[in-house]
Amino acid sequence: MTDEELISFLEDLPLRRLHVLARGRVHRHFRMGKQRLIDVFLKLPPQIRSALEEDLRSTTIPIKASPPEAQQPRSQKKSSRQLQTPSRHPGKSSGEPSTTVADLLEGLGVPPSTTFVPDPWQVDAVSQLATTDVIVSAPTGSGKTYVAVEAMKQAMAKDSTVIYTSPLKALSNTKYMEFSHLFGHEQVGILTGDRRDNAQAPLLIMTTEILRNLLYDAASGEIDLRLNTLGLVILDESQFLADPERGVVWEETIIFCPTQARLLLLSASIGNPQELADWLTSIRPIPCHLIHHRRRSVPLRGAYLHPAGKLSPLFKSRDITQGAGYAFHPETKRLFSKYELETFGPRGGR
Repeated sequence: MTDEELISFLEDLPLRRLHVLARGRVHRHFRMGKQRLIDVFLKLPPQIRSALEEDLRSTTIPIKASPPEAQQPRSQKKSSRQLQTPSRHPGKSSGEPSTTVADLLEGLGVPPSTTFVPDPWQVDAVSQLATTDVIVSAPTGSGKTYVAVEAMKQAMAKDSTVIYTSPLKALSNTKYMEFSHLFGHEQVGILTGDRRDNAQAPLLIMTTEILRNLLYDAASGEIDLRLNTLGLVILDESQFLADPERGVVWEETIIFCPTQARLLLLSASIGNPQELADWLTSIRPIPCHLIHHRRRSVPLRGAYLHPAGKLSPLFKSRDITQGAGYAFHPETKRLFSKYELETFGPRGGR
């Protein structure tokens, strides 16, 4: 297949299809737009390009035009291909109006005050901590902090020490201020690499590395009094277990955690929460209960901000719903193509 034939065919495919073709062939293809992907496809090694062309031949769209079609104007050939291309969104009209910036921003702001009623999964998570470790896997904004706060109250009511860890000093400082306001400054302390305040408080905020070091000291015989009364350990952002560099810190923290303490792991992005729960059950003296809540309480919306300052909805639909598919907003496609042209320049030699 010549470069011209390949370009002509690829230009008529949707960007989503190009990314499917790029899997395993183009590094970090998900960061590229249509024009950039086509450029990279043309420069693939012969063997990889041949496999790509073979994949294209297996599609329902004809690659080579018949002689009469080859004499048609390019606009007519494109329409012919489009008629044979299956719709990516069955049931959606091509004339469906796109959302506007006003639609995108509608409803943003402070919601009206209402009486708080915990969800059943939140109540379940708190109650399970009486007898088991707990993993809470729930979307951002769904109420994981409520579970942490209620668990803290229960543990502190029994005169137990509570340790709350986060992966970042900035987040630890934020949680220190939040929990100090909630429980009182005398009840909350913080230990990070560069800050040490009220270190004997019943509720201690620290980075995960600091807790791991405390557990190391305890394992070597340097017993810390806080660990003798430790009743609850909360590991926020526990998806860091999968981090290639820092994941070992979370693993060691869990392994060395005192057996009398309950573990509460919080995350919005654990890909295999059941496997993690099974692992905790296998290494800890008590079982681990998984709370896997999937519904987003706060709608998720996407926007594209062009470097020139132009804001556009990212997709035609306003809210992003997992598994519902998507179509890029026409204005976003135009702005991104313009950005690609300004950044990489026109494709020469074609």
